[in-house]
Formats: sequence, C-alpha cells, structure tokens
Amino acid sequence: MDPQAAKFLGAGLACIGMGGAAIGVAMVFGQYLIGALRNPSAADGQRINLFLGFALAEAFGIFSLLIALLLLFVL
Repeated sequence: MDPQAAKFLGAGLACIGMGGAAIGVAMVFGQYLIGALRNPSAADGQRINLFLGFALAEAFGIFSLLIALLLLFVL
C-alpha cells in the first residue's frame, strides 16, 4: 500500500472519534433533559455533571481531530 494512501486512511479512521463524540454529547444532553423533566427540583444539582459530561465528550472529539491532523500534516 502506498504510504500516502495509508496516511489518508488512518486520518479518516481517526475522524470516526468525532462522530462518537457527537453521539456522546447528544446522549449527555438528552439524558439530562429526561431527568430534568421527570424531577425539575433536582435539575440544578445535576448541572455540574451535565457540563462535565459535555466537556469530556467534546474533548475526545477534539483529540481525534488532533490525531487526524497530525497524521495528515506532520507524518
């Protein structure tokens, strides 16, 4: 296999993590909304968990983008 083709294939596979991060963010916000609608008085107490889950899920997406960019432009 051509090294250039392998580099593009690896970068494309690394971008799958961005789709996983999008699904993770949607799950975090969806579950928070379900919980807030069931028990509105406890919604404020779970807001920190909401932001923590969002930040972690988004960080994994940014890391996968970083790996893809490193594969494309550095190696």
